[in-house]
Order: sequence, then structure tokens, then C-alpha cells
Amino acid sequence: MKAKEYLQQLQRLDTVINQKIKELDGLRAALFNIGSIDYSKERVQISCSGGAPFVNLTGRILDLEAEIDKEIDGFVNKKHQIINQIQGLSNATHIQVLFKRYVEFKRLEVVAVEMGYTYQYTRDLHGNALRNFERSYTNLQ
Repeated sequence: MKAKEYLQQLQRLDTVINQKIKELDGLRAALFNIGSIDYSKERVQISCSGGAPFVNLTGRILDLEAEIDKEIDGFVNKKHQIINQIQGLSNATHIQVLFKRYVEFKRLEVVAVEMGYTYQYTRDLHGNALRNFERSYTNLQ
């Protein structure tokens, strides 16, 4: 795996977690809407096969919460590992550019402004930092 792909794992994991949290919010909203029954409409008798709808929904919510917790634990561990690897580089400027780009998820344009460099110089610096990272950690997984 190339250094860039390896470092981009954090942003992918963060995106997955955020999407699952949105899904969870939707399930919770659906759970609270189950109790919203309009009694002014004509009554229709339905036979429930499988219990009350809130029971199934509650089970799905609990499963998704456990899945999110597991994903967050994996994200925290991977983030800690990557931060330590970045900080293990010898060039302070490389550490700074890689941290801003892959841990703080900032675009290179933003990194350039924050570091007081031109965009082109920051791109070159970023490329050099990635090569340095890849040389330092040959077995990226």
C-alpha cells in the first residue's frame, strides 16, 4: 500500500462512522414516529406478525450502536498509530504537512495558507513528505 492510501484510511473511517451515525439518527427518529398515530382517520385492523414495530426497530438501533462503537474503537487505534508514525519522521515540516493533511483532513490549499507557503510549494513539500513517510515505513498495512 502506498503512503497516501495508507494515510487516507483515517478519512475513510471517519466518513463511514459519520454515515452510520446519520443512519442511527434516522432509526431513532423513526422509533419516535411510531408512536405518532393519527386517531382521526378510519381504523383498520392489522395483524402483526413479529411483534410490535418498535421492538424490531429497537433491536436494529442497538446493533447499529454496537457496530458504531466498534468502528470508533478501530478509528481511535488507527489514528493513534498514524499520528505516532507521522511524528516519528525526522523532518518537522514533513510532520506538520502530513498531520494537517491526513489527521486534521485539511485540503492542501488550507495547509499552504496556514503554513505560509505557496500552494505549489506545499504540493511539492507534501510529495516529499509522502516519499519520506513511505521510506520510513516500508510495511504499510
